[in-house]
Amino acid sequence: MKRAELLAPAGNLEKLKIALGYGADAVYGSTSTFSLRIRSGKEFDMDSYAEGIGYAHSLEKKVYSTINSFPFNSQLKLYENHIAKIAELKPDALIVSSPGVVKMASHIAPDIPIHLSTQANVMNALDAEVYYDMGVKRIIVAREISLKDCEAIKSHIPDLELEVFVHGSMCFAYSGRCLVSALQKGRVPNRGSCANDCRFPYEIYAHNPETNTTFRLEEESEIGTYIMNAKDMNMASHVDEILSSGVIDSLKIEGRTKSPYYAGVVTKAYRHAIDDYYKDDFDERRYQAELNTTQNRGFTDAYLTSRPFEKNDTQSHDFTIQNGTHQVAGLVSEDGKSWRCKDKSCKGDGVEIVLPVGAKVELVDNEIGSIDEIAGRYFLTLKKIISKSGKEFDCIHSGDLNDIILPTSLPSYAILRRGIDEALEKKGL
Repeated sequence: MKRAELLAPAGNLEKLKIALGYGADAVYGSTSTFSLRIRSGKEFDMDSYAEGIGYAHSLEKKVYSTINSFPFNSQLKLYENHIAKIAELKPDALIVSSPGVVKMASHIAPDIPIHLSTQANVMNALDAEVYYDMGVKRIIVAREISLKDCEAIKSHIPDLELEVFVHGSMCFAYSGRCLVSALQKGRVPNRGSCANDCRFPYEIYAHNPETNTTFRLEEESEIGTYIMNAKDMNMASHVDEILSSGVIDSLKIEGRTKSPYYAGVVTKAYRHAIDDYYKDDFDERRYQAELNTTQNRGFTDAYLTSRPFEKNDTQSHDFTIQNGTHQVAGLVSEDGKSWRCKDKSCKGDGVEIVLPVGAKVELVDNEIGSIDEIAGRYFLTLKKIISKSGKEFDCIHSGDLNDIILPTSLPSYAILRRGIDEALEKKGL
């Protein structure tokens, strides 16, 4: 049986390594040029991106390069040059949106597979066939598509790979075809510079031009004013159904601009869900418990298993973001010998250690700290907070760039976290 791929976001080199360490089979991302995530892409230059591709290939994993914005006439030559430069790095696929860029990429880099971005809005077998005939190997289907429609496409074109989003931010517009940000900020969403204007609260007014009178419309109690704010997609409870269909080749997590914690924990949750399905040990409660530790806008299972007109819970009207059940306290360095603070931590604090997939921890107790195992989880108690330069702290705060010594080496990019109630209490909230 061919196993479905887990595809995770790589907003920069660190997050690329974290996603792979926490269980991704492949990652996607690129430099900012002609990518739909300009802000994220700026964290990659050609050198660091080449390093990331080399690192992934050393693990026998894949990198898909995003060149998925829509070109103006004045940029066509620039697109050609960029595709040629990216092709030299030998990524495992190019993700593109425009039919013209599909043709261009096929000519410039004929040996690199082309994946069609979700921005192309493929919803049916007829459109899929058009792109397949153009040489597209995989289609990242529109977020509004149903699993039954995916089955119809696969039945019509068995050799075409299908990729679906299973987790991350949702857009209130149809597959991201939105102009609100362009109207209000001059930042064009489909050029990669969306300002996320849909996440803001809005007030609604009625204006009478004859009397030049304006009335503010009062919101219904407890409904709120985040009228365009979509909840986040969370399909973890449906991974078994998705994989049982036999037509999905890749499960994709959104979030190149999200935190290293998100990259690790969300990837690990879906890694376990996929592996448990193939072991006939699927239990959605395990994965949801971890996903609930992340910040989110509320969760929805979106449209893959339900038609849009059947859903009435996809908008979060009363808040734009909420805390998860946990707060990141620190991130372990790549060499595993130290950590950097992400949330106020003091001598005597205890934090949970979140490990990459398959990683082990040594239980220790020394003057720096102790590591204990409780009910299958690992916890670090901070007896001393000492930097590599020898500076000692009673407490250390978020954003401090001192590398803090660990009582023993931990796996690369292990995560330190605490419960949200404890974190808020430390902040005096």
